[in-house]
Amino acid sequence: MLKKFILIGAMSICTLTAAPASFAQTVELGQDGIRIIEPDSMNRRDNRGDNRDRNRRDGISERQAVRIARSEGVRTVDDIRRTRSRYVIQGLDRRGNDMEVSIDRRSGDVLSVN
Repeated sequence: MLKKFILIGAMSICTLTAAPASFAQTVELGQDGIRIIEPDSMNRRDNRGDNRDRNRRDGISERQAVRIARSEGVRTVDDIRRTRSRYVIQGLDRRGNDMEVSIDRRSGDVLSVN
């Protein structure tokens, strides 16, 4: 009887000490698939004010949209409009002609070039 009591006590102590380790990681589902985030990296990211993961969930940044528009031929950016689903970059090409590039905010895909 005493052996059972000691065995049950030892098993409960092992279970209680192992439980925090199972909660030590965070699982994140996103466009890139499943990621496991360690608690130390979460704290460091929060302390640095790093917004890369937030931006990844929200889509591309305005700065990234301008880079994509420049790769499509925009040399001078005149206006940037942000709608619910896309960025619209208006500007001039290298010859001085008006250009408008529509870019998907989630994926960064070029939707149209006018």
